[in-house]
Amino acid sequence: MHNPSTRFPLSRRSLLAVGGAAFFATPGLFAEQLQSTPPLTEGPFYPDKLPLDQDNDLILINDSTTPAVGQITHLTGRVLTPAGSPVRNATIEIWQCDANAVYLHSRDSNGKKKQQDPNFQGFGRFETGAMGEYRFRTIKPVEYPGRPAPHIHIIVKQNDRKVLTTQLMIRGYAGNARDGVFRRITDPAKRELLVADFNPVPESKIGEFACHFDVVLGRTPDDAEKQRG
Repeated sequence: MHNPSTRFPLSRRSLLAVGGAAFFATPGLFAEQLQSTPPLTEGPFYPDKLPLDQDNDLILINDSTTPAVGQITHLTGRVLTPAGSPVRNATIEIWQCDANAVYLHSRDSNGKKKQQDPNFQGFGRFETGAMGEYRFRTIKPVEYPGRPAPHIHIIVKQNDRKVLTTQLMIRGYAGNARDGVFRRITDPAKRELLVADFNPVPESKIGEFACHFDVVLGRTPDDAEKQRG
């Protein structure tokens, strides 16, 4: 698979804001087992027709110079085992609605063509590196009808098998408490594993945000296959 890690550059300042490569490579960072990221529903709007551009920059489509509407967000993190070991060469996919609350799915977008942002890619994928790291440039998620908790959908695959489907929410967002999907997780400690801070990038002239979210896998591909069976 083509690794699109060079599609968009992160400035040194932005990289520091989201944790930096040094954080990815810190040895002995985990002394205890990590809690697995809880699974959450895939939802109805995984793209029914994947875009031709599937890289990790959701702000610009192909060679377009017109960016998507929304608050640009640098989403970074790692895919890890419960022991804290990096999971390399895993495929991480994200998808979300655009800033106008429209998904890249015909059931949602067919009746909202005038509302939909044609410059938002809506879906992206990335292959993790040697330290399990991933990165995307996307927009800060927004609410849409029926989901008061803004969120980004995430799927992790190993050897083309889904090993985790989950969602990332904004820590402290008022709508989280009213969101039916988020409320399915009743354990406060597990809820904390599904939220992250979206922090302003220092001195960004265009109001960018940065979010760092680690994904901890609790199952192997074989486990996932058995569960589907």
